[in-house]
Amino acid sequence: MVSFSLDDGADPVLTTREAAKLLGIAVSTAQQWIENGALPAWKTPGGHRRVRLSAVSTLLRERAGGTVTAGSADPGDFLADAACALPGHEHARLMALRATGLVDSEAEAVFDRLTWLATQVTECPIALLSLVTAHRQWFKSRVGFELPQSAREDAFCNHTINQAGPLVVPDALLDVRFQRNPLVVGTPHVRFYAGFPLVDDEGFKLGALCVMDKEPRRLREREMRALGELTQIAAEEIRRR
Repeated sequence: MVSFSLDDGADPVLTTREAAKLLGIAVSTAQQWIENGALPAWKTPGGHRRVRLSAVSTLLRERAGGTVTAGSADPGDFLADAACALPGHEHARLMALRATGLVDSEAEAVFDRLTWLATQVTECPIALLSLVTAHRQWFKSRVGFELPQSAREDAFCNHTINQAGPLVVPDALLDVRFQRNPLVVGTPHVRFYAGFPLVDDEGFKLGALCVMDKEPRRLREREMRALGELTQIAAEEIRRR
């Protein structure tokens, strides 16, 4: 996992190794890019190269669709909208998400077990493990839900990662945030949602583990606790990547 220093404000400082990991290239290649000026950097008093996160983002934008990619994910998935409320923090969050290499990756049994268990402990027909990129919500694992992804603006989980603690929506039709949501007024006609954020070692909320139902409802305390524990297991697995 790449570590960011938010002490430097909205534009964290990275080591050459951290920048290389985010760019999906070898450290030696990153060093060559620094030497030829493709990746702006400077030397510390101790002689170590340092790179600004914004410089990495600029390079990703310039090379989007080219050779600098991580897995099959679109580099544009990790470029923060300058109009977002906390552009610097969101920028770093997206870079942390990119560093996991999970977006658009193949299904994995370890995550599929967790979403299945989420449906069992809550008796909800739908469970999702979502990763929230700059423009979409992509499902690393899903049960009872056909779509592999949805637009970020339609994502319940987008609200989950923007608040402290879990998000519970007893009846989406009675909540002004969601009553006109395409997933509520159309298929699959979501009425209930409960989700916990997936938090990495640096405190970035990468996505959420959530359950949904087509009927309004509430979860009992033990069901919420179980969902929270499953989320922690998922987060711990991601931290090991």
